[in-house]
Amino acid sequence: MTDRTTQVRPDRRADLAAGLARVRARIAEACAAAGRDRAEVTMIAVTKTYPAGDVLALAGLGVADVGENRDQEASAKAAEVAAAGAHPRWHFIGQLQRNKCRSVVRYADVVHSVDSVRLADALGAAAGSERDRPLDTLVQVSIDGDPARGGALPDSVDPDRGLLRVAGAVASAAPLRLAGLMAVAPLGWEPERAFARLAEVAEGFRVVHPQATALSAGMSGDLEIAIGYGATHVRVGSALLGMRPTLR
Repeated sequence: MTDRTTQVRPDRRADLAAGLARVRARIAEACAAAGRDRAEVTMIAVTKTYPAGDVLALAGLGVADVGENRDQEASAKAAEVAAAGAHPRWHFIGQLQRNKCRSVVRYADVVHSVDSVRLADALGAAAGSERDRPLDTLVQVSIDGDPARGGALPDSVDPDRGLLRVAGAVASAAPLRLAGLMAVAPLGWEPERAFARLAEVAEGFRVVHPQATALSAGMSGDLEIAIGYGATHVRVGSALLGMRPTLR
């Protein structure tokens, strides 16, 4: 097994440790302000564009959950991290194409971005052929209800993208486990407005799917507001790892 402590420079490890301490403090303070138990909120370290060495260093610092949004990068990084002896819980949080499902289900422990019945069906088929255990799956919600953007549509009976139809497709697929909802605050919306709307959608959703309690919302700039509105998972990149390198 490769020693995790040799994977990054000491100064980089120190930067990551400092960033992690700051983010953990922010989450703890947000939970206290909302009257919530800190254990209710999972921090996902979003490591897209960052090297496997950073993931190894974070794992050595106690980070158990890692998020990626592009399959080509994520699949190679997950393999490298596993070969080095670390096994974080991998979250696929980016837009998922049906032709990538078979690859994603081989390394991901959670998929956050299912937003159509067709995608749910493809993911279930891939998980059934490639996995020996159910894949935790979140349905991505369109907060503003714009069909031109990603996300299942609340208050819609669209046969492919209506929220309850997508959730039903996930829930009925034995290789998948409906875990909850995910959302991104729309551009131009204040986080308060976005997460208030998401909380409203989640409340109605849980009447139909009471076991699907996960709520993935909030990023580096707005995690406190998301936690105040019930987020159980926050996706943190720049506040933890620093300014992101230019996407390739």
